Amino acid sequence: MKRRDTLMRLKRFRVDDLKRRMGTLDAMKADCERKLADLEESVARERQRAHDSDIGRVAFPSFLRSIDARRENLRATLKDIERERTTVQAELTSAYQDLKSLELATEHEAKRVADLENRRAQSRLDEMAIVRHLRKHALRQA
Repeated sequence: MKRRDTLMRLKRFRVDDLKRRMGTLDAMKADCERKLADLEESVARERQRAHDSDIGRVAFPSFLRSIDARRENLRATLKDIERERTTVQAELTSAYQDLKSLELATEHEAKRVADLENRRAQSRLDEMAIVRHLRKHALRQA
């Protein structure tokens, strides 16, 4: 039984670990999406400033190139995160199924043991009732 308990703890730990990884990946994804939104806002602000001065109009194209590079890096990071998230989700599903099958097997085993104990107890009670009945009839005949 100890082996099964250890295995159960291991499976639970694996599921919890994968859930934590999913949470971390979700937080990273949200952070990247927020950074992309911030980039879009900064482009809109800088575009407005660029129209206000001659120097801004000259510097704005190089600013846009650097922003485009950052945007592409963030999008690539988002794709990587999404790929890893899909992998972790599949692992989590598998680990959860393993845990559930082990829990069901444990419950089935516990039920089987309880049924066996109930049958043994009933058998002892039946045996005691037969002995009592035989003694009662033996006393009547004597």
